[in-house]
Amino acid sequence: MLLNRYINKYYRKLWYLFLLGIIALVVVDVVQLYEPEFLGQIVDHLKQNETPDSVFIGRICGKLLLVGAAMFAGRLVWRVCLLNASSRIETGLRHEMFRKSERLSQQYYHETKVGSIMSWFTTDLETIEEYTGIGTVQMVDAFFLGILVIIKMFRLDWALTLFALIPMLFIVIWGALVEKYMAMKWEERQKNYDALYDFTQENFTGIRVIKAFVKETSELHAFAKVAKKNKDSNISFVRVSVFFDVVIEWIIAAIFCMILGFGSWFVYAEISGNPVVMLGHTVSLTTGQLVTFVGYFDTLVWPLIAMGSLVTMFSRARTSLKRVSAFLDAPEDVKDPENAIELEHVQGEIEFRDLSFAYPSAEEREILRHVCFTIHAGETVGIVGRIGSGKSTLVTLLTRLYNLKPGTLLLDGKDIMDCSLRYVRDAVAMVPQDNFLFSDSVANNIGFSQDAPERETIRRAAEFADVAGNIEDFKDGYETMTGERGVTLSGGQKQRISIARAYLKNAPILVMDDSVSAVDVKTEETILGNIRRERAGKTTIVIASRVSTVSQFDKILVMNEGTVEAFDSPAKLMQTSPTYQKMVYLQELEKEVEGGNR
Repeated sequence: MLLNRYINKYYRKLWYLFLLGIIALVVVDVVQLYEPEFLGQIVDHLKQNETPDSVFIGRICGKLLLVGAAMFAGRLVWRVCLLNASSRIETGLRHEMFRKSERLSQQYYHETKVGSIMSWFTTDLETIEEYTGIGTVQMVDAFFLGILVIIKMFRLDWALTLFALIPMLFIVIWGALVEKYMAMKWEERQKNYDALYDFTQENFTGIRVIKAFVKETSELHAFAKVAKKNKDSNISFVRVSVFFDVVIEWIIAAIFCMILGFGSWFVYAEISGNPVVMLGHTVSLTTGQLVTFVGYFDTLVWPLIAMGSLVTMFSRARTSLKRVSAFLDAPEDVKDPENAIELEHVQGEIEFRDLSFAYPSAEEREILRHVCFTIHAGETVGIVGRIGSGKSTLVTLLTRLYNLKPGTLLLDGKDIMDCSLRYVRDAVAMVPQDNFLFSDSVANNIGFSQDAPERETIRRAAEFADVAGNIEDFKDGYETMTGERGVTLSGGQKQRISIARAYLKNAPILVMDDSVSAVDVKTEETILGNIRRERAGKTTIVIASRVSTVSQFDKILVMNEGTVEAFDSPAKLMQTSPTYQKMVYLQELEKEVEGGNR
């Protein structure tokens, strides 16, 4: 069986299903062994009596019907129990993996491709489910049915049984030799499948870029190479699997021929009056007993095949469980500390104390260096700076997606590293720069932060973001499907729906990361006016590429190459910040150029 700490708990939880299923399976194994005995009795009866006894034949046929009914009932029970248990194991592991995926840090997803993760959630879990269900059936049959048949065969004639069993040792040896090689082939196959999934997912996501650059043909050729590698690894695994099965089938066929050959010789010798003597044992077989013996061995064929199939299945399942376990064992870099502080009634004061930060994948390059400033509760603050100056990284740290040096970022006077992740993230509503939307209705995207919000609440949030008019112009209104990542919407519409979603959260801190760059000046002014009016008394941070966007805010933070150049009111920044002065000058110059071109 598959054994490790992630799957053992499901065996303990579902023990009654496995126990009942295995009992039903053993009952079927015991009952079906009566079939060869009854058939042998009929053959001997017909051979010994010129006129068959209809009562005797009827009694045997009745017993065969009872055997069939018992086998039907038993098979129904084990299918319901064992397949239900294996399905629940798959469901439990998938749920556990999903919960794990929510706890893993951003860094993990930077280093691990989506295709690999999806492969673990699909093919690997299906492989584990197959082994815990059908694999359990094969394992029980290979053990119990095999032993029961061999006992029956020995009781009938041990000499003929030895002729049959000795070649069976080759099956055990062959399985032991091939198992590790098949596991290696399956792991190689899964890795190539991961690569295929990665390539496909990336191309579907970037299909518009591919079409815009007319790269369909080149991407098709690249896909063909990845697909061929996946095909070759699949064929390689199947070849090994088929060759393994063929060898087992050949051994079984050879044993069958030996039984028929030697068995016929023993029966003929018995009929001729010269029974065969082997190792002091007189072999005495009637025609009916030979039929029974052949029936036993025919029943034994399934456990032998199951044994071979079990080797293949176990190799695949063990490899898949290893991959799933590696995912579940992945370290959770960002997690709650012991005795985490539960922030309640957050006011929105944010303090950076000599904060320096580098992404875990590039620790030698600091994105932020010695950042110091304080945003008081209720202030509306703008952040400006050149591209790559660290603006987005700065606000991302507020949601504790990465670990920080203790004491460098405080929320309401409390170290963010000492606080519960849930409470920290619940205190911040984020409008990310990529404006990600789910493939769902507009209403569900806006109301994402709440459970079943009222339509009027959603409409007010849309009005705050000045997107209500656009939504109502859609054919299906708020039920309009956005498509994958909001592909059916314009850039400005996606930005404003993202703003509405964050506003509806009604968090004490609202962060907008360059969230009005794709809207016109009039719409921008409307949104900014709504922020000043409806976010009064709550902390709001807006990253902007245009100085005019934040010129009416309480304060503006000017970033320059990862450091704070200045943090003050807009009026004072014109005297203290060269970067801010230059940005204002360039914006004024841009207005003059635009005015002269009209």
